[in-house]
Amino acid sequence: MHRVVYSLIIINKAGGLVYNRDFNNALNKSSVNDLLVLAGTFHGVHAITKSLTPSSLGIPSNQRTGIEVLESSHFRLTCFQTFTGTKFLLFTEPHQPNVDVIIRKVYELYADYVTKNPFYQLEMPIRCEAFDRHLMTYMRAR
Repeated sequence: MHRVVYSLIIINKAGGLVYNRDFNNALNKSSVNDLLVLAGTFHGVHAITKSLTPSSLGIPSNQRTGIEVLESSHFRLTCFQTFTGTKFLLFTEPHQPNVDVIIRKVYELYADYVTKNPFYQLEMPIRCEAFDRHLMTYMRAR
């Protein structure tokens, strides 16, 4: 069975959509409005699930995580949140192996080509040709 990465969404720490890229046309195409709603909704759900961690576990509030994986019969959504609050949402085929490796590589590319770009303003939409190019090269090569 062929394994697929469908798309990537990056959400800033305020819940705003700053980047989206499709890698495969298998998922239905969403409008920009739908993507904005998805980003804001996921941000809220992530915050709520982070606060639901039982205090009896003794986990300090700064080490609690929100929702990390959402699975359906047709796709898996994996969330990686950085220390600065930026969230990377990767939509994959449900049985895609090594999603954590893929999402960490995406974060590495983001760190190298977006955050080190002197023209990029934090929390703003990502328009960085070098990031796009290296991301597409990585996704095609896997």
